[in-house]
Amino acid sequence: MEYMIQAVEKYRDMILEAERFIWAHPETGFREKVTSAYMEEKFRALGYDLIMAEGITGFYTVIDTGRPGPEVLVMGELDSVICPAHPEADPVTGAVHSCGHNAQCAALLGIAAALTEPGVLDELSGRIRLCAVPAEELLEIEYRSKLKEEGKIRYLGGKTEFLHRGYFDDVDVAFMVHTSSGYAIRGGSVGCITKKITYKGTAAHAGGSPWAGKNALYAATCGIGAINAIRETFAEPDIIRVHPIITHGGDMVNAIPETVTLESYVRGSSFDAITRANKKVNRALTGAAYSIGTNIEIVDAPGYGPLHNAPAMMELAKEAGELMIPQYPMDVSSHIGSGSTDMGDLSAVMPVIHPYCGGGQGTGHGNDYYIVDPVAACVDCAKWQLGMLYLLLKDGGVRAGTIAAEYKAPFASKEEYLAFIDSLGCSGDRIEYREDGTAVLR
Repeated sequence: MEYMIQAVEKYRDMILEAERFIWAHPETGFREKVTSAYMEEKFRALGYDLIMAEGITGFYTVIDTGRPGPEVLVMGELDSVICPAHPEADPVTGAVHSCGHNAQCAALLGIAAALTEPGVLDELSGRIRLCAVPAEELLEIEYRSKLKEEGKIRYLGGKTEFLHRGYFDDVDVAFMVHTSSGYAIRGGSVGCITKKITYKGTAAHAGGSPWAGKNALYAATCGIGAINAIRETFAEPDIIRVHPIITHGGDMVNAIPETVTLESYVRGSSFDAITRANKKVNRALTGAAYSIGTNIEIVDAPGYGPLHNAPAMMELAKEAGELMIPQYPMDVSSHIGSGSTDMGDLSAVMPVIHPYCGGGQGTGHGNDYYIVDPVAACVDCAKWQLGMLYLLLKDGGVRAGTIAAEYKAPFASKEEYLAFIDSLGCSGDRIEYREDGTAVLR
């Protein structure tokens, strides 16, 4: 495997330069124009023909070894988070890569470069699909909802959108590596539903005639309090997480707030758990609106599916680590994390692995997160992923083929899965006030 390691090392400077450039140009999901263009330029300079995502950021390319076999998808995520308190956040947008996605993109570029070197593909069969994918961080729900209304996207997450568009058709297995503080392989993570909540009150002069208004902000704070009051009803094995934020709290201080908006997720370890918890959350939010006499609109939309890393892919990732980067201890467990990723949507229809590499330090999504060891996060991460490709596609791709054939996907096809998550969506006002003073809540 030394020739693959050296193929990555040849491009060390390019990989590390990419990590720094993308760190310096953070952009949130479906806005990654600079990052996507940078990655596109680098891929084309390596000789790749690209299929660009229509109307949004991101792209993919397919490498055909010329020998029959399965197809393996490898991804890097383009987007950043928002953390204005970070010392290196964009001063205008607050965007910063305190998620480590900049290192992912650099590693993906390193893989792409290494695969162009003579001899690297000689022992491999089938096809390799390399993808720079947008919008993994599930934020700016209002902005993405507008993109949906305009017909520019159908789903809020980049991988789900690419799956829907057919950009992952014919893929047999998929993987990507996320930056963290150490090399680790986990069992998976929770999924989520996204929520856009609008409390609808009545404006009035806050000093002169507050009794003439219906305070949407008070209704919203009551709703948040009601969610807090039901937290102990969430069963621990369901790993439920609910964390609303107020995105608009009123228009001026001397008026009773008429419209207040919130965003939230309801996360859980299974779709059943998410659905049960979401019903309780909606009841709490709606009850709060009724208690103040306001109305409430709740728009529930599919977020991300629970991630289930295929056991065979977990074993493969461990083996590849021992083969390519034995200097890093590999922490392996069946732990289910309480974060969410659209990699979960892919695990609903194909075997995947979403492990972690080292190189990061600080609190993920926090104001103290940095890439402190870019070699571990980018260069050695690229070597690890090449090792996974090697194990999957050597010997005619028998291992990838076996993993794909034996994987029991939760859904039989992408069409079945997308139809299911579409069924989770719901919108509209939740209270009907009647002339006789009664109301119907839904």
